[in-house]
Order: sequence, then structure tokens, then C-alpha cells
Amino acid sequence: MLLTLAAAVTVALVMVLSRAFAPEDAVADPASDPAASPPAAEASLPAASTPGADQPDQTPPICETDAVVTALDSGSDRDVIAAFGGAEPFRAAVAEGEAPCIDLHEAGRLWVVANKRHPLSPIDHWPTPQARPQGLRIVAGGWLLDQTAAALDELSADLGAAGAGKIGVSSGFRPYDNQVETYNRHVANRGKAAADLRSARPGHSEHQTGLAVDVVACDSGCGDHDGFGGTPQSDWIVENAWRYGFIVRYEEGHTPTTGYSAEPWHLRFIGRELAAAYADGGFNTLEDFFGLEPAPDYG
Repeated sequence: MLLTLAAAVTVALVMVLSRAFAPEDAVADPASDPAASPPAAEASLPAASTPGADQPDQTPPICETDAVVTALDSGSDRDVIAAFGGAEPFRAAVAEGEAPCIDLHEAGRLWVVANKRHPLSPIDHWPTPQARPQGLRIVAGGWLLDQTAAALDELSADLGAAGAGKIGVSSGFRPYDNQVETYNRHVANRGKAAADLRSARPGHSEHQTGLAVDVVACDSGCGDHDGFGGTPQSDWIVENAWRYGFIVRYEEGHTPTTGYSAEPWHLRFIGRELAAAYADGGFNTLEDFFGLEPAPDYG
């Protein structure tokens, strides 16, 4: 009995001593303490999307817009250009291949391009309505598309008012058959290679459109083509033709692109809007203006 009591006292004493010498701040087992567990990672949320970002572009191609379709069907050339958003957007769309509805071969349009690689369509186009300029001398020919004639009258009047002299018309519209005769005459006089630098083959001439006119300087009398460059009339036209819808079609130094020697007398009517874009862009050829390949020969 005494032995049992002594054992119990010994056990109690050991427990008391163990508690007395235990660390005051015992570290809890993380596994046994839910509060010590790291927070669970938040579920990732899907990235916010911009409304309509995954939707396909619903904008129709420019040639399929109602404005362009209507203008091409029943409007004027100016209406078509306006439907594209103006002359520069029109030019850019054509040059970048985004306007398949615009045919640069179409002879009845202001934007037609006739060169050695680009025949007219139809090849024997006859422009209507025609008129003759009234305010300047007609040396030869003189019939033009009516809007070309009206613009030339205005140009001639302002040229004279500016003190730059007078001009006359030496060539205007030429029917297909007349262009055959003109080209053959150049071949007979110069040979084919030289003729191709000075005269267009039938079906490739701007004169068949009624949009091109050759002018000469006239004072007491009228000069010829070869003497036109460098005259006060020519210098004034170089600076101001675009204001009336004209460009000097064949400029010096651009034969590799146009295929023709310089012709400062050859004016091409493209309308005021396109001519302003041509001048503003610093262009020298219609080929570059509309993004066409050079046309140095008939290929």
C-alpha cells in the first residue's frame, strides 16, 4: 500500500515538473490549425471582352454600298466620286485594288486611262454630248465633250485675264477612223518606233474620249505644238490647269511611265475633284495616280 502511494506521488511530481519547464509559446502544428493554412488561390476570372470584339466586320465593300451602287447606276461621275467619300478616297480605293466596280478602261468616264497597255472600251467610243469652245481660237478640230469644252473656255478666259496671253485649239476629239489616219501618217513620216513616241495607236488615244485637247499659244497669230513649252501660256497652264479640271498629261521626264515624249500642249480633263487630288498629291502621270503599271510600249 505504501509502495503504491509512493508511485502515484512520483508520477504526479513528474507531470508538474514537465509543465513547469515546457516552452511558453509552443508552435502549433500548421496541419492541426486551420487558421494557419495559407488561403486557397482565388479562381481566375475570364478576361473582360470588348463588346462586339469577336463579331465579324459588317461593313460592306465600298463597291457594294448603296451610295456607290446608286451613283454608278444612275448618277454622274461626280456623284460616284462623292459616294466614295471624295476624290482622294476614290483614288486610293482604285490604286489599292479595293474598287473593282471602277473600270479604268471605260471610255465614257472621267477616270478613264488610255495608254499603250490600256485600250479604251469600247475601242471606237464616240463621246456625247459634244460642244466647241466659244472663247478661244479654233485652229483645227475643236469638238470636245461638252464639259471639257466648258472648262477650257473658263481656263482660257482666266489665262487671258492674268496677262498670260491667249491659246487656241489645234486638236480635239478624233473618231477611231481619224486616229487610224493620224497614226499611219506619223508612221509614214517618222517610222513606227518614232511614231509610237508621238502618236497613239487607234483604240489607245485619249483624243477618242473627248477629254483631251491640244492647245497652242496665240498672240497676233498662233504657233505650233513644238513651240508651246516655255511660253507664258504654257507656264500659266502648268501652275493652274488643275483648278479647271485639267492636267498636263505627258510631262517631261516621264516617258518610261507614259510611253510618250513630253507634250506640254496636251491637256487632259479629269474633272475638278480628281485634278485637285492629282495636284495635291504631287502626281505627274495618271498611271501613278491610279496605281497602274508603267506603259512604255504596247507590250
